[in-house]
Amino acid sequence: MSENQHLIISYAATDEPGCQQALQALPLPNLQRLLKRWSVSASDNGALEDFAPPHERVLAKALGLPPKATPWAALQQLQNGQAPGDAAWAFLSPCHWQISPDQVRMSDLSAAQMSEDESRSLLAIMAPWFSEDGIALVYDRPDRWLARGPVFAQLDTAALDRIALRDVRPWLPDKAQAAVLQRLQTEMQMLLYTHAFSDAREASGRAPINSFWVHGAGALPAGYQLPAQTPVLNTTLRDSALVGDWRSWQQQWQQLDATLASTAWSQISLCGEKNAITLAPPAPGWLPQIKQWLAPTKPMALLSSL
Repeated sequence: MSENQHLIISYAATDEPGCQQALQALPLPNLQRLLKRWSVSASDNGALEDFAPPHERVLAKALGLPPKATPWAALQQLQNGQAPGDAAWAFLSPCHWQISPDQVRMSDLSAAQMSEDESRSLLAIMAPWFSEDGIALVYDRPDRWLARGPVFAQLDTAALDRIALRDVRPWLPDKAQAAVLQRLQTEMQMLLYTHAFSDAREASGRAPINSFWVHGAGALPAGYQLPAQTPVLNTTLRDSALVGDWRSWQQQWQQLDATLASTAWSQISLCGEKNAITLAPPAPGWLPQIKQWLAPTKPMALLSSL
């Protein structure tokens, strides 16, 4: 890992009561020492309803990409040495929805866990239906595939993190733009409801896969090139935060804090579900440094604002 990189920490805090309570008993000595020397250099204020969470917005800005409708799937293709060209790509994550009269709730993301063989088998079942609408599905990893097609151009989609254990309906993309995808979701629910693939999962005590979520859609800007040095996105705290396991989150934060002094980061962004704050060394000169030393920001106060 190169020195002087930008570190982005997702789920550094949330405004969930359990998280705010956990913050009260969370010693972060390295972050405390850092705040005696560094100050807030930038902030990104948003809302929980934003399709892109703060860590994605900060990362997109650092990469020179739009913070809204960021084409994450196309970027991955570029990073993997592929040439996405002007094609529109998206990530497609198979998932389990709990459907009731008053909501359509995304289950814990781990409920859709599959082996590579299972995932490839499911892709083979679903791919022909997508192909009829001009969408090509490509295996990426067990919990996520790549999808390519014109429907994904300029399609604003909500991050998968946004819908974990929530009602998915407020997070659906624009109906006019995504009519094909919404029809395919209905068709996949019908197809998989009685399919042998679903029977096998249920027989093994696992939740059936009955839908999919599209995220990271879009095409890269013409002529886009990756910056010479890219930020590091740390997702250590993500899984515990998404399921509300704040004891594990505390432990993971303490382990993460222990590593903060081991690399010469140029700046560190702390991200919640609404806001992000970027810390960096103060402006040159003795006065800003003395002010920061005399009145450092407390970690709990900083994290509570995310």
